[in-house]
Amino acid sequence: MNSESNPPSSAAPYARRVPVLDVSRVPSGSPATVALRGRPHGVDAPGLALLLAERGLSLRAARIVATRLFDDGFAVAVLPRLDDWDRLRRDLNPLEVTVAAYGPPDRIDVRRLRELQGLTQEEFAAAFGLDLSTLRNWEQGRSEPDRASRSLLRTIAANPGAIREALARVTDQTLP
Repeated sequence: MNSESNPPSSAAPYARRVPVLDVSRVPSGSPATVALRGRPHGVDAPGLALLLAERGLSLRAARIVATRLFDDGFAVAVLPRLDDWDRLRRDLNPLEVTVAAYGPPDRIDVRRLRELQGLTQEEFAAAFGLDLSTLRNWEQGRSEPDRASRSLLRTIAANPGAIREALARVTDQTLP
């Protein structure tokens, strides 16, 4: 029996059913989380998906990000290999898509943020649901805010009223 003409039945489920597109990928780079913005329903989703796949995303993940950007005008992607921010911006420009780094800053000056709000440590901790001793440790350099805390602090810097409003509503109603 010739094995080439009659492959074993267990191999059938693993045979390729559709051709796989080969995407040229950037040779190296660092991981980066990016925010993509574009005009809803005006984004070249297939072109964007291929561009994201060049930077290490699987075609499936790139298609999901491109579809989200097409539908909503905003999407977040974690690119496994980003070689050059300027090159990425140039590549996205013809697609009318803008890109920016996404996520909390690596470091944040908690004391300066509090002082800009015009609050004492006690007032700041109470207003934003923080533990007073944790806030003091951050300000005195004994510890650093973790990623989630840096996200909260960045949001406080950008829109303190939104945090206050969200915290006030939690006591009045259950979360959605």
